[in-house]
Amino acid sequence: MTKVLLSLHVLAAIVAVGPVTVAASMFPAAVRRAHAAGADAASVASVRLLHRICRVYAVLGLAVPVFGFATASSLGVLTDAWLIVSIGLTALAAGVLALAVLPGQERLLNGVDDGTTARLGMVTGVFNLLWAVVTVLMIVRPGSTTGV
Repeated sequence: MTKVLLSLHVLAAIVAVGPVTVAASMFPAAVRRAHAAGADAASVASVRLLHRICRVYAVLGLAVPVFGFATASSLGVLTDAWLIVSIGLTALAAGVLALAVLPGQERLLNGVDDGTTARLGMVTGVFNLLWAVVTVLMIVRPGSTTGV
């Protein structure tokens, strides 16, 4: 059962978190291109699509910690330091997404451009960096018994 849970956890991370990180990273540049193009229909549609991808896959991404907790419980590692740090960083990444990235995208979609594009690019970079650190922790697992 552990292998099934781990497989679902990894698949959920790839399928859900991957698109959010890519779409969120593309969003600020797409907004700048849309402004440069005079907000033509095609560029606005592109920006709206990227935001929709971020919103939908953010919700789907909730499966990642669900399967993660199930896997960790099955492995008996819920109290390991590397996992606790990963959980904290995952919660922080989720907070950055929910409280900064998605609202920043909404502000830009609603035409409020108060320097938000640059700030959104920076916050999105922080979000992506947090996920990269979590991914490395999941692979390296300090104290792991794999011997790698």
